[in-house]
Amino acid sequence: MAVPEAASPVQLCRIMRPDDANVAGNVHGGIILKMIEEAGCLVGTRHCNTQNKDCCMAALVRVEKTDFLAPVFIGEVVHVSAEITYTSKHSLEVQVKVMAENILTGSKKLANKAALWYVPCSLQNVNKIMEVPPIKYASVEQEEEGRERYEAQKLERLETKARIEEVLPPPPNREQYSIGFSQSTLIHLVGPSDCTIHSYVHGGVTMKLMDEVAGIVAARHCNTNIVTASVEAINFHRKIPNGSVVTLVGRLTFVSNKSMEIEVLVDASSLMEKEKYRAVSAFFTFMSLGQDKQPLSVPPLKIHGEEEQRRFEDGKARYLQNKAKRLAEKERQM
Repeated sequence: MAVPEAASPVQLCRIMRPDDANVAGNVHGGIILKMIEEAGCLVGTRHCNTQNKDCCMAALVRVEKTDFLAPVFIGEVVHVSAEITYTSKHSLEVQVKVMAENILTGSKKLANKAALWYVPCSLQNVNKIMEVPPIKYASVEQEEEGRERYEAQKLERLETKARIEEVLPPPPNREQYSIGFSQSTLIHLVGPSDCTIHSYVHGGVTMKLMDEVAGIVAARHCNTNIVTASVEAINFHRKIPNGSVVTLVGRLTFVSNKSMEIEVLVDASSLMEKEKYRAVSAFFTFMSLGQDKQPLSVPPLKIHGEEEQRRFEDGKARYLQNKAKRLAEKERQM
């Protein structure tokens, strides 16, 4: 059987409206994440149905670390393009690029780049994972690089799942600039408009809610205009069905001079049952901005207890690692 070409890249675009943004006019990072997931789901679903006899839909299982490279504002047109860059037997990688266009001047800027992983779920049985049609690669090196990314994300997803199952929210502490002071909870009842045709929540809907609760935490800590700067890998551990009650908890884990790391944990349960399960987890990084849109210093975080100190040190390690990666990337581009 001939290896098919990957499904043609998907292009989405729409103008940003006032209800997409905060009071300062910055478009919520969750809106951009939702558009990214929609484009990824479309191209993934199209490709997975090119050969399968049993129709299926691409389900999001992981979003790699993504940086918000430039803010998007009300009135700009966002262009989202998504293409498949690697396929394994049961999963596929989709690379997404987001451009923001000022339609008055014609200028464009790169706002976001992201890599997402999907698995195809049968429409007849959502728990049945279908095989992914392979794609043609431009070179052996391109295929090998994709395989390395696949193995790395698979291992990290398993490690993250083991870690987050032991994480519990910290006890409340109302002292200003403490973790308990800014910790926030968002509760959402899942409805049909939140779900795929499988009646499970869209990954993009979940990411939008996660960005919202993380934004509330950041704003409470700084009491300023805040923007999403980046998101560490988002891992989708279990599906969330229609009718579930979703509880999102956001809490600060680390602050540097000009950034805040916020852990967001998503638990789900049915209306009739009290037992919850961990569905999604991620770390969001926010920055505080002044009226001139320039970064402001972030108030230091007051740490109470060994557990908070441990999470702070883990966050600091991630911060330093990401900083080193950015510097290395900058040197390569020079």
